[in-house]
Amino acid sequence: MPELPSRRAALRGLGAAGLLAALAGCGVPAAYVPEDRRRAPDLSDRDRALAFSNWPLYIDTDDEDEESRPTLEAFTRKTGIQVRYTEEINDNDEFFGKVSPALMNHQATGHDLVVVSDWMAARFVHLGWAQKMDRSAQSNVARHLDPQLRSPAFDEGRLHTVPWQSGITGIAYNRRALGREIKSVKDLWHPDLAGKVTLFSGLDESFSLLMQGNGTDVTRWTASDFHRMCDQVEDMVRRKHIRRFTGNDYTSDLGKGDVLACQAYSGDAIQLRADNPDIEFVVPEEGGELWAESLLVPNLARHKANAEALVDHYYDPVVAAELAAAVNYVCPVPAAREVLAASPDRETARLAENPLIFPDDAMRRRLAVARDISSAERPALAKRWNAIVGL
Repeated sequence: MPELPSRRAALRGLGAAGLLAALAGCGVPAAYVPEDRRRAPDLSDRDRALAFSNWPLYIDTDDEDEESRPTLEAFTRKTGIQVRYTEEINDNDEFFGKVSPALMNHQATGHDLVVVSDWMAARFVHLGWAQKMDRSAQSNVARHLDPQLRSPAFDEGRLHTVPWQSGITGIAYNRRALGREIKSVKDLWHPDLAGKVTLFSGLDESFSLLMQGNGTDVTRWTASDFHRMCDQVEDMVRRKHIRRFTGNDYTSDLGKGDVLACQAYSGDAIQLRADNPDIEFVVPEEGGELWAESLLVPNLARHKANAEALVDHYYDPVVAAELAAAVNYVCPVPAAREVLAASPDRETARLAENPLIFPDDAMRRRLAVARDISSAERPALAKRWNAIVGL
């Protein structure tokens, strides 16, 4: 399996979201688009095509031909719809900045379907830049979507978004080199880890797990919870306990032994453990964050019905199982587990028993979907966090 980059890109400053807030503060008309102004004439019936943008290495490929994507090709054979698939999303804010001028000015972006992290999807939904999907045409989504992901605070009922893949933020560590287990977020602050710990630099990637370490209910956290967590991290920076704050490069730090413990994503942990069996991944006793990266249809997309059909295709358990076997993140279609378990290939069948792809009930009880940061909160919270991180 090729090494996969982390799916959650680090937040770099306020970016385009800060620009929107600044414009609103200067009296520029609000960027919000009401539901009845989001649709364009749908060309799906006469133009059997759609434009789908995703992150790199986030879909299945043929072992002998990396340009071949079997699940997309199966969709085209079944429906006759040609998919123009591009791997153009490398950073949430960068992509937001690319499409926001068109969306602010009620213009089409040229995208029919995109995948962004849920904290970024929240911006699209709150701005009215994502269209409501027709669930009557998506029977697989209605039947098979993971109940724990069905109704995030930013999109109650998942009317505008559908998870592409999900994952867990927890702690990865080198069990052999450390010589002990890590069970809690508090264990990261033990003296024997001084200078050997990394945390995520991105605000949205880091805050939930650190708050959970304080016993905070992250589905309803407050500003005081946030600042209490920041005080603790700031103190650890002052003591030089934290080696550095990372983006996607944390995996190399752990792999090389430069750090012994770090915030980590479940999908990366599977690859890390395949390369080094001494690497462990733990969902802390206090809990871990369950997150998703989601599909959405931007405003004025010209092939909305085709895009909705593709979304539903990926919620067929057979298709979802094929994708899960390729990318190794938490599958948002629990029914895919039975498909993998029935595989005649022993290695594929073992994936069905991996709790980092299909969390069991015990693990799920420790997972929470964090409340997203509102646009009103973001400037002050980002300023505090970025000052600590050095962004």
